Amino acid sequence: MKTRFLLLLACSIGFGAQAQKLKMPPKPSSGTVYDSVAQPAVPIGGTERYAQFLADHQKYPASAMQKGIQGTVKVSFIVEKTGTVNDVKVETPLSPELDAEAIRLIKSAPKWTPARHHRNEIVRQRVVVPVSFVMSPGSTITVGTAGKERPILTPAADIAASANPNVRPVVAPDRPTQPVGGTQAFFDWIEKNQKYPLLAKQRKIQGKVMVEFMVQPDGSLTDVRVARKMGSGLDEEALRLIKAAPKWEPAMFQGKPIKQKMLLPVLFQL
Repeated sequence: MKTRFLLLLACSIGFGAQAQKLKMPPKPSSGTVYDSVAQPAVPIGGTERYAQFLADHQKYPASAMQKGIQGTVKVSFIVEKTGTVNDVKVETPLSPELDAEAIRLIKSAPKWTPARHHRNEIVRQRVVVPVSFVMSPGSTITVGTAGKERPILTPAADIAASANPNVRPVVAPDRPTQPVGGTQAFFDWIEKNQKYPLLAKQRKIQGKVMVEFMVQPDGSLTDVRVARKMGSGLDEEALRLIKAAPKWEPAMFQGKPIKQKMLLPVLFQL
C-alpha cells in the first residue's frame, strides 16, 4: 500500500511538472522592451545598406578632428512596434561632439522592421549599434554654415617631391597642402560659385562628386579629374569649380614646396 501511494505521488508530481512546462507563456505587456527576442529587429533594406547610410551621412566634427579624436561610440535605442527608433542614448561615450554626432546619425537613419517574440507578436526591442569615427591620414575638416556638411580633404596616395621631375618618391610632407586663407574660405568660395545643374535639380539628385587634383609647388590646381561620378551635370560642375578655384598653399618637405595629390568631395545639396 505504501509503495502504491509513493508511486501515485511520484506520478502526480511528474504530471504537474509537465503541465507547468507546457503552459503557454504569458502575453507580453504592450510596453515591455526586450533585449533578446525570437526574431530580432533589422534595418529596412538590410544591415549593409544601414551601415552605408551611416558612413555616407556622417559629419566628422571639426573640433574632434583638430584634437585627433577617433574611435567608436556605442549607441543604444528602442526599435518601436512601428519601426521607428526612440530613447536614443550613448552607452560608451567618446567625446561630447562625437557622441552628439552618433546620436544625430541614428535618429536620422531609416526605419527598422520591428522585432517579433512570443506568438510571433511584434514587440519593442533595445538595440545597440556601434558608430565608428576614423580619420583619413593627414585629413582636415571644416564645418559649414546653415547646417550644411563640409567635406574632408584627403591627400591621395602619391605625394611627389618636385626637385627631380623624373623621380616620384612617396613622402610624407612636413606641412600638408591647404587652401590659401584656410579651408573655411575655400568651401565658402565653392558654395558661393556653385551652379546647380538644371537637370540634377529636376531629378532632385544630390550628393558628393569625388574630384582628384594635384596641388603644384606654385599652388595651382592641375590634373583635375572626377574619381567618382554622379551624372546629370554634377560631374562637369564639380570639375569647373575646382579648375576655377583659388590657389592653395603647397605642401612643404624639408623647407621646399612639393606637389601633393588631393581627393575632394564636392557636395551638392538641394
